Amino acid sequence: MNARWKQNGLTVAGGKGQGNGINQLLDSCGLYVDDDQTIYVADQSNHRIVEWKRGATSGQVVAGGNGQGSGDHQLNYPAIVIIDKERDSLIISDRSNKRVVRWPRRNGTSGETIISNIVCWGLTMDENGSLYVVDRIEDELSGGARMNYNWAVNCYNMESYGFKKAIELF
Repeated sequence: MNARWKQNGLTVAGGKGQGNGINQLLDSCGLYVDDDQTIYVADQSNHRIVEWKRGATSGQVVAGGNGQGSGDHQLNYPAIVIIDKERDSLIISDRSNKRVVRWPRRNGTSGETIISNIVCWGLTMDENGSLYVVDRIEDELSGGARMNYNWAVNCYNMESYGFKKAIELF
């Protein structure tokens, strides 16, 4: 494979030093780029998800941002963010709260826990709306049928697939 990339990249989010300003990030972790080139960043140590529109000089908090905590309106070291296009919502690995939450993408003020008791290190959704997660504590890859409010999870032990530790899913 011949991978190529620009040697001098362009900063598209943050870039104003570490901090909690709306134009800053602190220990950013995961990111997701949607179809209109909007970037969603898991701003881990600020306990929020920040949306950066293409060409913007500052972001907008779209989830969390209400201090570190375990309330439905708070996040605690969010690590991964993806978009559920069908439900127009964010799916967030709220790692230190040991949960995966669904948060409305537009004007959301709180999230809904859809999976609890999980230290999620990997999170993706396929084109059919099935959600897959990696549970770091249990060393499992979990996948379900189409995501819905009556969430059903099928678990697979990673060792049966030749893996010793489940780290990331991509």
